[in-house]
Amino acid sequence: VEEENYYFRLAENKDWLLGLLASRPDLVTPAFRQLELKNAVEKLTGDLCISRPKSRLAWGIELPFDPDFVTYVWFDALINYISFVGYGSDERFDRLWPADYHVIGKDILVPAHGVYWLIMLHAMGFADEAIPNLLVHGYINLGGDKVSKSLGNVVDPLALADKFGAGALRYYLMREAVTGQDMEFSEERLIIRYNSDLANGLGNLLNRTLNMTARYRQGSLKRPASSPLEAAAVEAIRLYHQAFSRNEPHAAMEAASGLVVRCNTFIEETTPWKLAKDPDRSAELDEVLYGLAEGLRILAILYAPVLPDASAAMMQQLGITSVQDSSHLAWGGLPDGHLLGTPVPLFPRIEQTEAAP
Repeated sequence: VEEENYYFRLAENKDWLLGLLASRPDLVTPAFRQLELKNAVEKLTGDLCISRPKSRLAWGIELPFDPDFVTYVWFDALINYISFVGYGSDERFDRLWPADYHVIGKDILVPAHGVYWLIMLHAMGFADEAIPNLLVHGYINLGGDKVSKSLGNVVDPLALADKFGAGALRYYLMREAVTGQDMEFSEERLIIRYNSDLANGLGNLLNRTLNMTARYRQGSLKRPASSPLEAAAVEAIRLYHQAFSRNEPHAAMEAASGLVVRCNTFIEETTPWKLAKDPDRSAELDEVLYGLAEGLRILAILYAPVLPDASAAMMQQLGITSVQDSSHLAWGGLPDGHLLGTPVPLFPRIEQTEAAP
């Protein structure tokens, strides 16, 4: 079958795209996907057919320069990314969107987004520095198979949120999904992760700290000159920021979880219930209680991107109303004499029987 169609010149931009990949080694995340794209570009030949005659495909978007043809994939789909924000209607338009990354699945990196899309932007006149970074994620698998509509093995996230809570589902996905890799979904694993990290970990730490401070100090904190937990908090914040700068939310949550473990271990090491019985160790008890409360304030901030509702509830229970105290990550945000609030369980345990068979 032969017919006339319009083509977009890809091959003549091959060297430009290879140069862009060489000059921006972090253009595609994770790094092995950039290598995959480079290898594909090196093999690039020919151009991209972008139209079909309207006589046999009437439903497409008409080409603005030829009413007898409609735009065809992938050209029409990719233009949607900028047409919906008004590209072409304002001469000052020099940025795609405020996000730093264009998030896509691994199956549409080559050739659609890694080759067609980037060359299209270049051809439209976007400067190299305006070309968006691509963040490429893997698949979610269920029983070893990719979750897909065609297989009919889709898990409804709304149903999961109703069953386990939106926070539990969001935390599980952010904590378990490694950037760029496939993820095996499991309700059983969701429950284990939730109970371990949130119910037994963060929630238990919050309840113990508030209860002990209420019992031993009527909820009032005394700010010490230093705390053994400060170094652990500073390190957790460092790892957290590094993880997000690498687009690794799972590692950021791991850093926060590590601080939770350290704080819970600190309780067992210092035994505040014993310190409370010894008047000579009163200052030591104050140091322990302040360190735990300040650690929780920092943890509420670290968990906020993934658990916004729980983070806000933690701040309320910690008696924090100041916007600065609820966003300032440096150690020592809680003032001397600060009053903690009343503990309310945030992460009730999920029993295994609640999961689907």
